[in-house]
Amino acid sequence: MKEFFSTLPRNFLASFTYKKLWLHLTAILFTYIIVAYGLDWWWYTHTQALGASMYFIPALSLGFFLPMLFPLYVILKGLWKKSRALYLGGFGLLQASLLGVLVSWLYKAFTGRIPPTQASLLAAAQSSGFQFGWLRGGVWWGWPSSHATVAFALSVAFATMYYKKHRTASLFMLVFALYIAVSVSTNVHWFSEAVAGILIGTAVGISVGTYWRRYINR
Repeated sequence: MKEFFSTLPRNFLASFTYKKLWLHLTAILFTYIIVAYGLDWWWYTHTQALGASMYFIPALSLGFFLPMLFPLYVILKGLWKKSRALYLGGFGLLQASLLGVLVSWLYKAFTGRIPPTQASLLAAAQSSGFQFGWLRGGVWWGWPSSHATVAFALSVAFATMYYKKHRTASLFMLVFALYIAVSVSTNVHWFSEAVAGILIGTAVGISVGTYWRRYINR
């Protein structure tokens, strides 16, 4: 769809402008506070000691597949029901997921943070193991959590577009996103990375959802 591709740059940049920029800055500030006060290490060691990660294992797969499959479901449902709002909104949700991935990867390309799974249990200082520079840590691991960023980009975009008509579904989506964020903070990501993903994903979701809501209602 032409509108999907033509608005990608616009909505990408909009995720960093005005009030959304403050969400990015807050993510950076919260990360500094969490790392400086040792809360990352405290959360990781305590959740590991409690075996919390085993209860969230399915969320890793869900957080990877659903952000791509759910928009396709909405698009197909829109075609079946001949609903313009659902059909176009599905493309908006797909765009939110894609931009969530791109924004999180962009940050990771510069932060290169050492994940908790590679940190020594005897070296709490590794929770502050950022490797600033270009691709020093790749784009798969690090700050912020892509799972959390994408989950909140998708859920916030959905709520922004459909909350008035689908309040229960919107609240369910937000709870789902929070479940994904908590999940990754107990195993593959530091707590601060999940918090940052929530805030940055929200910025993306608001930008994309606001644009597509207006486009749907033209």
